[in-house]
Amino acid sequence: MFSRRNRRPSSPELSKAWECLDADDVPGALRELRRNEGAPLGQVALVVGRAARAAGFDDLGEAAAALAAHPGRPQALYDYGYACVERGVSHLAIPALREAARLAPDSPAVLRELVSAYEDENRHRDAADLLLAHEEGFADWPDRYLLVHNAVLAGDLALARRQHALLPDPVDGVWADARDRQDRVLERAASAGRVSPLDHADLRGWQYVMGGTVLGGLSPYGYDAGMAGRYAWIQDTHDQCLSGLLRLRSVLAAAGLRPRSVSLLPDRGSRILGLAAAEVLDLPAEPYTAGRPDTVVIAYDLDAVADTARGPEVLEQLLRRAPGQVLHEHASCWTRPPAVAADSVALLHQSAVAPWGAGLRQGADGGVEPGAPDDRPEERIAREIVGADPTPDEGDGQTPADPVERLTDFVSAVRGTWLRGDRDRVRSSGPVASSRFV
Repeated sequence: MFSRRNRRPSSPELSKAWECLDADDVPGALRELRRNEGAPLGQVALVVGRAARAAGFDDLGEAAAALAAHPGRPQALYDYGYACVERGVSHLAIPALREAARLAPDSPAVLRELVSAYEDENRHRDAADLLLAHEEGFADWPDRYLLVHNAVLAGDLALARRQHALLPDPVDGVWADARDRQDRVLERAASAGRVSPLDHADLRGWQYVMGGTVLGGLSPYGYDAGMAGRYAWIQDTHDQCLSGLLRLRSVLAAAGLRPRSVSLLPDRGSRILGLAAAEVLDLPAEPYTAGRPDTVVIAYDLDAVADTARGPEVLEQLLRRAPGQVLHEHASCWTRPPAVAADSVALLHQSAVAPWGAGLRQGADGGVEPGAPDDRPEERIAREIVGADPTPDEGDGQTPADPVERLTDFVSAVRGTWLRGDRDRVRSSGPVASSRFV
């Protein structure tokens, strides 16, 4: 299996991962392992064990060592898979848990841990198919519930509805909130389905179904090259900020909402955008206070809110919606979703630089160099946003037309199911796949 002299894996496909560890490059080793999912499990565990010890993950290191010594034991496979999931490397767990499920097909613990690993990797079709294959022996709670959940996230609403109809009310009250959330997901799907195809290209429709978020706009770049309406990287502009606020105004009107104020969150970016929103919406701006009704809470980036002194407290408060309160986030990261799901989002990105951030600029020699952040007063930058040009970027010409009327028609159709329930983090990117860049 491996050389007993230096315990190096003998598998050629793992040599690059081992070389990364020789160079103290643990992330590089993990990337190499992702590329070689089919490598022998005992040898993969040898590499993972060394990486885990370098990262200080003793539990994973011990589980990997046990699997390297006994790669055919179901318990060793399960323990290793469990540790991988707990340490955030679920892609490494999947081959081991699949083998454990083959060797111990009647184990609910193995089944559920493999489902969890698939979910972490956005492999919801695999999770749903696995649960379907075990339907005769699984429990309604949690297994049928998980089947409905993964069927939705795989884009299979027909399967989700069939299985949801078979799901009885939970006897254990611990599942009551989960049942309510799932009911709301399917209600949102019914309302969105009246005006939206909910196919594997319907980004706006699925963002709404999954978390109740109305997506204001689509990226005009790379739609047919793997991005499907999401941005990979964006250096944001005042024009883009104004466009997002104007679309927010149209969304509020289509939903029949009449907010009385704009609430300013504590980070600089949100205060800038919030001051601009107050002008665009013709409303007074007030510092955010928990529980204020009939207000639009403006965030540029909810992760930036989290980084302030009051951030954790504020995000916890934002999970609980006050009557008539709308949480709007301008730039939302879809690969690392914020702790709170916004009701309205202007754009989805993997990486973004705010207009007042330290972005890139053209240097004197014609090359690109880092620029300095814009540290001017917040009010001045907000005025520039209000006076910007909201004309849509034509992009590369491949993104389908998305006029504001299409957005407002969508909101008019879903207004009865919007702004209901909590704002839990939506961890999945759902049925609409996009390329990821790391």
